[in-house]
Amino acid sequence: MAITQETLRIVADLRVRLERMTDVQTLALTRAWVEAWDALAPDFQAAVVELMAQASNGVVSRSVVAKNIRLRDSLQAARAMLDSLAAQTNTIVVNDVGAAVLDALDTHSALISSQLPANAAQVGVSFTRMSPEALAAIVERTTQQIHSTTRPLPADVERIMKRELIRGIAVGDNPRRTASRMMAKAEGRFNGGLTRALTIARTETLDAHRAATQASEKANTDLLAGWEWHASLNARTCPSCWAKHGTQYENDVPGPLDHQNGRCARVTLTKTWKELGFNIKEPPSLTENAETVFNNLTPDTQKAIMGGQRLELLQSGQITWADLSTKHSTDGWRDSFGATPVKDLISR
Repeated sequence: MAITQETLRIVADLRVRLERMTDVQTLALTRAWVEAWDALAPDFQAAVVELMAQASNGVVSRSVVAKNIRLRDSLQAARAMLDSLAAQTNTIVVNDVGAAVLDALDTHSALISSQLPANAAQVGVSFTRMSPEALAAIVERTTQQIHSTTRPLPADVERIMKRELIRGIAVGDNPRRTASRMMAKAEGRFNGGLTRALTIARTETLDAHRAATQASEKANTDLLAGWEWHASLNARTCPSCWAKHGTQYENDVPGPLDHQNGRCARVTLTKTWKELGFNIKEPPSLTENAETVFNNLTPDTQKAIMGGQRLELLQSGQITWADLSTKHSTDGWRDSFGATPVKDLISR
């Protein structure tokens, strides 16, 4: 179960491929949302101008906003556009899920080979590939999950936009500024849908890759001891993922259950060479110790990762490395591990 230099190279290459895939998703979805708002903005602008003309004593009442036909039509157009964007999100992500599942299978084979002696194949140690039917089942399950998370998106965003726009608006002596504020709020609420779409796209693509890896592990239990959580040990990585790096789990444990948009990798661990029948000395694992890596960072980088209070609690010994990560449950989403809030750390 030695994590070798080759293992680490394969994991690094995997991250690059998945980042490239999710970057393409981000570009496509962002372009679609921007173009959609650009098409909707003139109608919203006309509705806002009309509302400003109906101001009474410097105020546009809720009832006036709620009854404005132009605004109603603009919101209906936004809903139709959001329905189209949700469908486009489905198409983009579902297309990538199949590629992610196939990539997981090839990567898993390479990860196992990287941890075995060079003559493993000659003595009968081999990798069992999953059937096409099993791979198709993973894609189908992920597709259903994507549909369930994108389905409520249009109605939710439309409702939030409408709620924001029908609030009482004090025009005062600067209706132009008020109109600008209303447009900014409408655009911000509309783009809240983009944020959710990007989270769905990234998280479901990565989770499909992890699910395929776990399924492949089940087909190769004679070779495997479990899996190891690998995070990118850099300033972009949250305290929870730093704490989880290097922790080990049984094959039947799903994961890594990192937070939404997480970038952590599931790295399969083979059994020891002795357990697999090789009477040669096995090299030590090259998985880096997260605490050691963190302690060698500059104080500014440590603070950027942890935040001032959390870092002080950690360095003073008031909390341990394991305290940095907490499991969270979210309706409509899988459980995930995220950074423990400072207020919870202080109360320990």
